[in-house]
Amino acid sequence: MAGKTVLIVYAHQEPKSLNGSLKSIAVEELSKQGCSVTVSDLYAMQFEPRATRNDIVGCLHNSEEFNYGVEAWEAYKRGGLSNDLIEEQKKVQEADLLIFQFPLYWFSMPAIMKGWMDRVLVQGFAHEFPNCYDSGLLKNKLALFSFTTGGSKEMYAKGGISGDIRYLLWPMQHGIMHFCGVKVLAPHICFAPEYASEEERKEMLIAWVQRLKTLWNEEPINCSPEWYFK
Repeated sequence: MAGKTVLIVYAHQEPKSLNGSLKSIAVEELSKQGCSVTVSDLYAMQFEPRATRNDIVGCLHNSEEFNYGVEAWEAYKRGGLSNDLIEEQKKVQEADLLIFQFPLYWFSMPAIMKGWMDRVLVQGFAHEFPNCYDSGLLKNKLALFSFTTGGSKEMYAKGGISGDIRYLLWPMQHGIMHFCGVKVLAPHICFAPEYASEEERKEMLIAWVQRLKTLWNEEPINCSPEWYFK
């Protein structure tokens, strides 16, 4: 939709991968719609995933005992976070939609993306109790998790050996995005692309293009335990 701003947080090492193609298609299609699209390519940026003292510029709030959550909160309030975090927070602040593109690692996101969540979405910027969940500080934004799996759709079915895929989305969609007030669109999942034929992989890309064309008409999911565990 013209005038909308999109941030794609992308975590894959290989541009020629299906994840790389999904990212590129999103940039192309959303740009065609008149959106302003920014990509944080975490591997290409060599994004630092570790939450450390280096994230705090200047003196610590408590030099006797280091507490990352408290120090990041205090640093945010005084403008004392490291430049890489300030840059990422600015991208988030400007975005109407956040798309997270990644391969599923051990039922979760890759460590480099989890590090982005840990370091960027600090207290004071994304949440500040009691301002969380529906009153989180990022409440006027949308998020979409687009990812690939190693296992088949059948493995991630309710009766499958890996359990319902929605169980895995609880900590990512609910525990992070919804906690920060972000409304969540239904995930976009490409199951087992490594075992798919070339034709099936093309169909996955076409399906993503088609969804992106009407994405702005979608309603967010019901952000409640029932959506995940019913």
